[in-house]
Amino acid sequence: MDRLKIDTDYLIGILEDLLAIPSPTGFTDEVVRRTCAELDRLAVPYELTRRGAIRARLTGDAPRPARAIISHLDTLGAQVKRLKDNGRLELVPIGHWSARFAEGARVTLFSDKGAYRGTILPLKASGHTFNDEIDELPIAWANVELRVDAPGQTCQDLEHLGIHVGDVVAIDPNTEVLENGFIVSRHLDDKAGVAVALAALKALREAEITPPVDSYFLFSIAEEVGVGASSMLTHDIASMVTIDNGTTAPGQNSSEFGVTIAMADQTGPFDYHLTHRLIDLCNAHDIRHQRDVFRYYRSDSASALEAGNDVRTALAAFGIDASHGYERIHLHALRSLAELISVYLQSEVEIPRDAEEMASLKGFTHQPTDTAPEGA
Repeated sequence: MDRLKIDTDYLIGILEDLLAIPSPTGFTDEVVRRTCAELDRLAVPYELTRRGAIRARLTGDAPRPARAIISHLDTLGAQVKRLKDNGRLELVPIGHWSARFAEGARVTLFSDKGAYRGTILPLKASGHTFNDEIDELPIAWANVELRVDAPGQTCQDLEHLGIHVGDVVAIDPNTEVLENGFIVSRHLDDKAGVAVALAALKALREAEITPPVDSYFLFSIAEEVGVGASSMLTHDIASMVTIDNGTTAPGQNSSEFGVTIAMADQTGPFDYHLTHRLIDLCNAHDIRHQRDVFRYYRSDSASALEAGNDVRTALAAFGIDASHGYERIHLHALRSLAELISVYLQSEVEIPRDAEEMASLKGFTHQPTDTAPEGA
């Protein structure tokens, strides 16, 4: 079992391609098509749910207990809440993010007649008009509005343009890839995770690796609203590793370098055995890593369990600064994550009993309870 070489030029290239495609939750058809085209290029078979979630499969030596790697294609965004008498639009967010990060954003609005460009602005946007009042306006979605770059001074003008309540608004990513490895953009959550998964998949295909068990690459389309993995798993899948962001901030142990292994999030601890398997693989293959706990965070792992799937879950993250805002990551973490996926999917199954949904106590796991050695 080898730590495979990851094509970082490919990883960055596919990430830039994905970031350029607007895909707020509920508006993901085009990014699904781009991802499927990449799976076709890599000669990996896949199938789609009715709404477009993707389930690709690397056939292994045995069908069970199958493994899954999941990342999500959908991003944050907004929708039109109301057409205002001043010719502007009230918005509500898609997903959970602060209006603080919406102010000043350039956007695309998708109407029945076509796409319009625009800017999200605070209600009091001009210091020449409002003086210090621009700094006193509370931060809230009710205190921002979308200025559409089309002739429109009234609600009726907006209706004439074909703009309606519920129209989707995509936020420009404004991506920058720096020579020192830093990547700055909106929507790195979780386009970066998708790029990591595809880069790992490319490495496995080029090395002609047959995994010990069937290995699925899942791409969900509604993670940002909490239901991403709820209807994607097969009964054969016994373990699922989510690839998503890990917040680097005061009080957190995440880093923009290496892999961040999440031990728990707001829904509780991740699976003990799968999580420690990932840690052991990092140690065995010299993959830099750290552990963290996230108190205000959930991922595709939560939606899979809440939907009733009896699956072991873990979260392997790339450290991200200013999550759900104007985000920053480093290529080192993305490469490290892809390396971890490559060795994990090559590794032998540690819990053969997981091949059965229900079984006897024989082969059931133990957790360590012995007293630590003196001085350990």
